[in-house]
Amino acid sequence: MAILIINGPNLNLLGTREQSIYGSQGFEAYLTKLQEWYPQAGLQYFQSNSESEIINKIHEVGFEIGGIILNAGAFTHTSIAIRDAIAAVTSPVVEVHISNVHAREAFRHKSYLSAVCKGVILGFGLDSYRLAVEYFIKS
Repeated sequence: MAILIINGPNLNLLGTREQSIYGSQGFEAYLTKLQEWYPQAGLQYFQSNSESEIINKIHEVGFEIGGIILNAGAFTHTSIAIRDAIAAVTSPVVEVHISNVHAREAFRHKSYLSAVCKGVILGFGLDSYRLAVEYFIKS
């Protein structure tokens, strides 16, 4: 099995940005732990601040990979194009968020992606990604 984690805009700054919301650990260090904990998952990683690059990556792998874990960041609340890319591919997608978006600003309460994703995991910090990996491994 291969699983691709896609992180969207500003998530390259994890560990330094808004630590009270996102924590102090960078994502690459956490990814290394995930790869050690779940070697059978074949975890791959892609991050982009560009909506078009995220869409292109979903198109590139979305018919062959075992699953996609997607934290689209702010694009979650704005991108019909990413929603349509998810709907167009056959690989299942789990939407993840580090924070509980429903406990934050009202504009973060709406996701254009959730309806076309297999499920949504949010509010567990970086462990939201671990929970998504476990879903794919167990399904």
